[in-house]
Amino acid sequence: MIVCFDIGGSAIKAAWATSPNSVRPTSRRPTPVDDFDAFVAALRDGIAEAGSRPESVAISIAGVVDPKTLEATVANIPCLTGRRIQPELTAALGLPVRIANDADCFALAEATVGAGIGHEVVFGAILGTGVGGGLVANGRLVATLGYAGEWGHGPVAARMLNCLDAPLPVYRCGCGLDGCLDAICSARGIERLYRHLTGTDLDSTAVLRAWHAGDDGAALTVTAWLELLSGPLAMVINVTGATVVPVGGGLSNDPALISALDAATRPLTLAKPTEPLVVPAACRTEPGLIGAAILALQETHRDAA
Repeated sequence: MIVCFDIGGSAIKAAWATSPNSVRPTSRRPTPVDDFDAFVAALRDGIAEAGSRPESVAISIAGVVDPKTLEATVANIPCLTGRRIQPELTAALGLPVRIANDADCFALAEATVGAGIGHEVVFGAILGTGVGGGLVANGRLVATLGYAGEWGHGPVAARMLNCLDAPLPVYRCGCGLDGCLDAICSARGIERLYRHLTGTDLDSTAVLRAWHAGDDGAALTVTAWLELLSGPLAMVINVTGATVVPVGGGLSNDPALISALDAATRPLTLAKPTEPLVVPAACRTEPGLIGAAILALQETHRDAA
């Protein structure tokens, strides 16, 4: 039995799992973001709810781990940044701890029990508060340190689009670079695009409602968003050989938007598949918990072998 946690800046969600298809959520508690001891205590409480000693602990978290130092950077949980959280939590909890980036856990869940079933290579894309992703090949994560699959970062956003008469501003990203997809194709990015093109402020949900209603400014915003995103996504597909791209995050809740992204992306790939390639995620409930559980179960079985 595995105890798994999906940890964000506001809440720690806990579950216990015995298989990828048997992940039972148990509790939700506030995340102690500034106190490491309180953070460990919250995990201990979640473990105690299982009722018996688990084999290991699996954690899905929004952050990256330096492969040389093993130090974490977790922007929304400052008490973890700069710590070697895997060995420190293993020592503090007295159990083996596996940690993976939340986008990696999403991708692993989709590849194992979601839209990626039957596909050898799955690229899970996140389009929500940020633009992220994870890569799974032959049922295994390509990497679990939080860097592989992060297609939202890098100065690739075009300054001039075919659908516009003037260049776009190049926005500074939270990662420190200029021109990242994360800064202009996330939900906040759609809002930036709409503001730049129309001079009006709307949240991303309202922009998409306006798009569905036939609003010209919203239509131009979505057209620009599709042009910005489809080329880099096609390149990711070419490089990885992914045959399906499940999409999660808040923007994936609009099936028409994801269908439009699929239609814009497929012709730009080398394979040019005729079947849908970019699709809404199938794991709509707790993919972080599911992916963390799958990762820990895989590693437990490997260690036992």
